[in-house]
Amino acid sequence: MPLKILITGAGIAGTTLTYFLSHLHQKHSITVLERAPALRDSGLQIDLRGPGIQVLRRMGLEDAFRAISVSEQGLGLVDGKGRRWGYFPVNSSGKGLQSFSTDWEVMRGDLTRMLYGESLKGEGVRYEFGVWVEEIQETGGEVEVLLSDGRKETFDLLIGADGLGSRMRGLMLGGDGDGKEAVHELGVYTGYFTVEKEMGEGEGYDATVYIATKGRGIMTRRHEKDRYLAYLSCRVGGEMKIARGKKGDVEQDKQILRNAFRGAGWRTEELLQAMEEADDFYCECMGVVNLDRWSRGRIVLVGDAAYCPSAMTGMGTSSAMAGVYVLAGEIGRACAGDGATVTTEDIEAALARYEEKLRPFMNHVQRGLLDNNDYMARFPSSAFGVGVMYFLFAMASFFRLDVLARWVLREDTNGWELPDYPDVLGN
Repeated sequence: MPLKILITGAGIAGTTLTYFLSHLHQKHSITVLERAPALRDSGLQIDLRGPGIQVLRRMGLEDAFRAISVSEQGLGLVDGKGRRWGYFPVNSSGKGLQSFSTDWEVMRGDLTRMLYGESLKGEGVRYEFGVWVEEIQETGGEVEVLLSDGRKETFDLLIGADGLGSRMRGLMLGGDGDGKEAVHELGVYTGYFTVEKEMGEGEGYDATVYIATKGRGIMTRRHEKDRYLAYLSCRVGGEMKIARGKKGDVEQDKQILRNAFRGAGWRTEELLQAMEEADDFYCECMGVVNLDRWSRGRIVLVGDAAYCPSAMTGMGTSSAMAGVYVLAGEIGRACAGDGATVTTEDIEAALARYEEKLRPFMNHVQRGLLDNNDYMARFPSSAFGVGVMYFLFAMASFFRLDVLARWVLREDTNGWELPDYPDVLGN
């Protein structure tokens, strides 16, 4: 039986989920609400790994992805004088785990636009921008929502795909905020921005990392000839004594980074100046979402709203796509029967199966991140310790060992496999 479904959030998770639900055999009615006034097709470089690659292929969109992808060649580590201590090229063999750079790099905005366009090809899809859910109430076999424009509507299923700061998570947990109690902070403060600078002689499309003392690090990623991306990360608290910036206070965020990185070495001064001139700067305190349950009744969360693993794992986008795929598969199976109605019990059983199948994978991706609030403590912060890390990186690079990538990133699924849903998703 078809359902009337509401999805909040038109990011990668929301658009991918819309694609799958609109391609099920049942002709569901799907409304997607996005708080922003238009599709948020900005953002920095992201990648796909493991299950994320599998999901994209099952969507039949590999060629479309390749047409918009970023050809990052690899990642190198440099010291304060710009000397390279090692380099890990991208794994373009199509076999094994990806390296620090993947063969599936893309700008977030390009991927969002592609997924949005593909989702509109399905039946029964409607996007509304500049609208959000203010209140929710489960009444019998439906969920009633009060929207920001004053309308009241009812749905059979409500899905929150609205990111780390999920409003739907807060509403599901019984509050009216963003469910911050479910966010485990990692003590990492990161600023992102674009630097306008032409590619120099001998420079390639590479990612470059510089590690400084006192829990500071810089990464740059060249994705176009005339500009590149910069990421400045530092430790919150500890030696740095960094105060938290107020969300949305760009000048305060920049001041925090100026104070933290002053005198850090390498190209720090150049990057701090570029930060002042950037028109796309934003900052975040990284966190991991940890919930006992991802659903309540006819309300369910997916992607970062439910289990954000943070950028530190390299698995945010891939985890979201894997979760969306499993959720859509279980919804499809719940609606595939001959019954005239899909009961609340049917929906709750489908949402329970979604969590049962995905939870082991997400537990593995998030392993160790919930142990404390100081992610940077696992890395050396003294000059001697940083020097040892550079030496180990050089050795791993020389002998072509992937031990460092395996330690930092979480692509290895520990035996977990993406389920198959040939009866409802055609794979």
